[in-house]
Amino acid sequence: MIASIRQKFNAAFTEQSHQNYLAALNTAFPGALDFSVAETPIFIDKNFTEKMLATGDYVNQVIQSDQFNSITEPSLKNIPHFPNETPLPKCIVMDFAITTNEQNELVPALIELQGFPSLFAYEILQDQCIRKIYTIPAGYSPYLNGYTKEKYILHLESILKGNTLIETKKNLDTNNQNISDSSNNSIKNSNKHTVLLEILPHQQKTRIDFYCTEKYVNIPTVCITEIFTEGTHLYYEREGNKIKIDRIYNRIILDELKHQTKEIQEKGALLQNNLEIEWVTHPHHFFRISKYLLPFLKHTNIPHTQFVDQLIEIPTALDKYILKPLFSFAGQGVIIDISLADIENIKDPSGWILQEKVNYANCIETPTGPAKAELRLFYFWDEEKQQYIATMNLARLSKGKMIGVNYNKTATWVGGSLAYFETTN
Repeated sequence: MIASIRQKFNAAFTEQSHQNYLAALNTAFPGALDFSVAETPIFIDKNFTEKMLATGDYVNQVIQSDQFNSITEPSLKNIPHFPNETPLPKCIVMDFAITTNEQNELVPALIELQGFPSLFAYEILQDQCIRKIYTIPAGYSPYLNGYTKEKYILHLESILKGNTLIETKKNLDTNNQNISDSSNNSIKNSNKHTVLLEILPHQQKTRIDFYCTEKYVNIPTVCITEIFTEGTHLYYEREGNKIKIDRIYNRIILDELKHQTKEIQEKGALLQNNLEIEWVTHPHHFFRISKYLLPFLKHTNIPHTQFVDQLIEIPTALDKYILKPLFSFAGQGVIIDISLADIENIKDPSGWILQEKVNYANCIETPTGPAKAELRLFYFWDEEKQQYIATMNLARLSKGKMIGVNYNKTATWVGGSLAYFETTN
């Protein structure tokens, strides 16, 4: 997006540098990288960053408001109940499209948000590999609000393991330790045993993030098939040892669980019991903080969104809208080019939203034509400040109608990436 940096990056780029970049990503966990990686990072100026952060602050105010639970309670009506829901999740992610407004200016548009984790640990590795292969200009960082790699890992560990940030800092000072890339040197100051829980984790396309989570914050990955209960406690076994689970770093998507075998679904049902466990994040948060919240958000940088079952009338200019199922994941079920029949034939209109279509900008110049982009900001809860803090990001490039593999099968300079933000001096 910053012309001078983009021109310099493209001029220096070679296909061999991209192959070296992919090789660097694959070195840590061979064979674990199972999604497309774009040839380039994105460079974002201060003005655009500030607009995103201001929009995120507004959204977080709504989430922390007294009305949040009541307005989002209907989002839970068709899902199983899980005990031990906390008032707020420890992490939130927000997806911003890079768009153009009527004045042809680049502006962010919040198109989705999730009360659910993302590739929090993988992005640490991605930053390291980008810097190893490419030249990143001084004054640019993938971290936000003054965060560094060390501060980010510290905060990530505190929210995943259940320590307060203050406790984690004290432990770091007491032991005179530095955070390193070795899981053997990770801080172990929590008495609560946390696991990353997923359905068949080693088959997931995002599995490299699970391995990075263990590498950076020493949290083991556990498959849902491994869990069992005794009384009100949850366990798994490793090397013949029974290990109690106190805290779940939840990566299970309930829609995926519904399509598993009977045996796996029965394992999932164990989590609905009154167990002595804590969640990061609780399954209910996935539904509360999602597309479901969008119709309640009114902001310049948030496209107008309506529940389909609450439409007073169907708009005539349907080409200006996009139709989305409320609880789909990774863009599944989204209808971009809407017909009147698409809306009229919806069996459950309460499960869909009609969202104003955003004008994606062809903002990334590449040797094979311009690309569009989305940025996902990672927000962590700061216990001391009692607010969400934007900490890090991921980016995605596309040359199709949507961001995603299905729309970019033959394109180059598309896929997962990372944004580098101009920092304030």
